Amino acid sequence: MLHFAEKTAPGGPAHPEAEVMVSALNAQLTHHGATDVLRAAFEAVPDIALVSSFGAESVVLLHLAAMVKRDVPVIFIDTEMLFAETLVYQQDVAERLRLENMTVIRADDISAHDPDGTLHTRDTDACCALRKTVPLQKALAPYGGWMTGRKRYQSATRTSLEFFEVEEATGRIKVNPLARWAPEDVRDYMDENRLPRHPLVAKGYPSIGCAPCTSPVAEGEDARAGRWRDQDKDECGIHFVDGKLVRVGQET
Repeated sequence: MLHFAEKTAPGGPAHPEAEVMVSALNAQLTHHGATDVLRAAFEAVPDIALVSSFGAESVVLLHLAAMVKRDVPVIFIDTEMLFAETLVYQQDVAERLRLENMTVIRADDISAHDPDGTLHTRDTDACCALRKTVPLQKALAPYGGWMTGRKRYQSATRTSLEFFEVEEATGRIKVNPLARWAPEDVRDYMDENRLPRHPLVAKGYPSIGCAPCTSPVAEGEDARAGRWRDQDKDECGIHFVDGKLVRVGQET
């Protein structure tokens, strides 16, 4: 497991050893593809997990990672508000890709904080924290890093996304092997490898989260327009420090 130095003087990086390593990896892999990023990640951070929503594009990273390291730990968060199609798809993909180290996690205190399942109607940030962010933080505690399927084209908050990042709050390394992929790269890869599609994509859901907070997207709309529609929110909080939403232009 990675061990990072204590915080430096005010104004300096919180995890200087990790920052140096991340900078070096990003520079080294600037012109490399996702498979090289994955190999470098497994070598640099042996105790790393892959976190997947098993959403519209998730199968691409899962397939790539499984080819490089079949027993990569895969963490799936069941918020207990997911579409039934997502739960079926998760099982199907895990079986097809022969994922050997699959873990499904759930919040252990939903009944205490959201007994009637209506928290999302009053406070979506609190609901995401309860059902996603906190359970994931607990699940990632033993790991020195984690992989995501985030891509630059997905939203304004991701346009400068790098392959490797350091989480300020934890010092964990976050890896985004598909950061520079374009939508057509994802489609082509799925076609070439005959990967199964999430069934809701064909029904107008290019980005899929929890059922109450995800709606179909009309032609010409942004792919994430159906996530928390008509709200000042386009991230669940998983990718922000301590689950707090960071506005466009700020660093995570």
